[in-house]
Amino acid sequence: MTHQITDKCIGCTVCAKKCPVGAIPGELKSLHTIDPAECIDCGLCGKVCPQDAVLDEKGNQLHKRPQFDWDEPYVDRSICTGCGICVETCPMSCLEIEGPKFHGDIHTAAILTKPDECIDCRLCAKACPIDAISFDTFEYPRHHTKSFSHFRTFCRVYQGVFKVGMYAIPWGMPETLEGPGSIRKLPAWIREKGFDNVLVVTDKGLLGLGMLDSMFEEMDKAGVKYTVYDGVQPNPTDINVRDGLQLFRENNCQAIVAFGGGSPMDCAKGIGATAVKKGKTVEQLQGLFKVLHRIPTIFAVPTTAGTGSETTVAAVITNARTHHKASMNDTSLMPKFAVLDPELTAGLPPKVTSTTGMDALCHAVEAYTNNTYNSKLEKELCEKAVKLIYDNLYTAYCDGSNLEARANMQKAAFYAGRAFTRGCVGYVHAIGHTLGGLYGTPHGLAMSVILPHVMRQFGDAAHERLARLADICGIEGKNDAQKAHKFIDWIEDLKAKMDIPEKLDVIQDKDIPQIIAWAKKEANPLYPVPVVWAENDFRTLIENIRIDPPPQI
Repeated sequence: MTHQITDKCIGCTVCAKKCPVGAIPGELKSLHTIDPAECIDCGLCGKVCPQDAVLDEKGNQLHKRPQFDWDEPYVDRSICTGCGICVETCPMSCLEIEGPKFHGDIHTAAILTKPDECIDCRLCAKACPIDAISFDTFEYPRHHTKSFSHFRTFCRVYQGVFKVGMYAIPWGMPETLEGPGSIRKLPAWIREKGFDNVLVVTDKGLLGLGMLDSMFEEMDKAGVKYTVYDGVQPNPTDINVRDGLQLFRENNCQAIVAFGGGSPMDCAKGIGATAVKKGKTVEQLQGLFKVLHRIPTIFAVPTTAGTGSETTVAAVITNARTHHKASMNDTSLMPKFAVLDPELTAGLPPKVTSTTGMDALCHAVEAYTNNTYNSKLEKELCEKAVKLIYDNLYTAYCDGSNLEARANMQKAAFYAGRAFTRGCVGYVHAIGHTLGGLYGTPHGLAMSVILPHVMRQFGDAAHERLARLADICGIEGKNDAQKAHKFIDWIEDLKAKMDIPEKLDVIQDKDIPQIIAWAKKEANPLYPVPVVWAENDFRTLIENIRIDPPPQI
């Protein structure tokens, strides 16, 4: 069955004039018919019919749609082989096979060269033998092209101005106490720095495992008074910050010891910020440089090797009421001191080791591919972090008692955290934060799943930087594109060996608009990502990272 014209037709001949193959002979003021032998089922007649008098090949009524609402094909360059079938199929000759970009380039792909003539027939997608063309993952609608182009320009100008401002910011790095058993030296270090009354911010799990016991013993010996707040949740909330601040004030604490993963550290930073910005809520302090006061000194003690929070200026806090997860960013939030004791990470389960290690890798890769804000230091830190992770993460995953691998992973997380403090993260984090806020998805797991998908979607805009990381790791390839793809392949292979899923099953259809809105708000215009994404780029990514979405409630 092909398209048909019903008796609603008034014989206006609009469809006959528009038909690209002359399948509608139509006479003025006469009921039109469609020649089934000529019809290609492009649907253009239905889009232009003012009377809605056309049925599609399934017998469904087609409605007139303004041209600005027609969609364009999106060609996935990472899949397209340049076979040309779509070019031959297109009735409007809108597609072409692009030529080589450099001498010896054998990777060609179809491109849309005449977007104004595209009729949204979707025949190219139907004809493509490898599903490299789609219409629900296009870059952005035609009628948004100009406005999005302006927005993209605004983002780049904003980032250029911000880059200049970076040189006026007093970047630093925490002073460190390193090596096995260094946690037992912390209390004396605290006294040496002039403090004798601290708030210890941690979670009930770590406290219950007795991981703080040796530190408490040494604090008693050193005469350091301590108050414990152990109510931090896996994704710390504004309520956690409020409760911790209350203990800090009630016990006249002078400094804060953040003991644990990124969650206790972020909570400690939130407590410090709200302690000096009296009357301000966490939500009011989220964003850029809204603290601008020296906060109580933080001693950061990481028990995972991933977040790098011991050396960052960010604190990611979730609003307990709305579940919106956002970051406050201010140089005053960077801990002054950090304890890197690999013995504290030796007991981590393999699953935690893998996802936190992938989080560190995500920090380094995103900061490196962003590049805009980086100084020479940040580039070097990214490169060192990636090489350390390449050499040590799987070893630490397989043998948690290997203190050398554990120490190297702590150092990698420290380097990567300091690198993205200036270089910024990107869309991996922007989307991952929304999943943590909406579904409680562990941060490291979200980063692990999303990272390779985002890097592939950036395409050749990220190839040069990823190729450089491949070189550093000893991953060989004939050119930048091949090296970049092999580097991403390594990430995916490593995930598979560590039993990390390729996709997630928590994302619900009803939440996608909210996920996109929050991710766009976080990332644009601040994050200097290789490619500025429009709404449908985010949709593409979301569809690529989810499986079996649960039914809407």
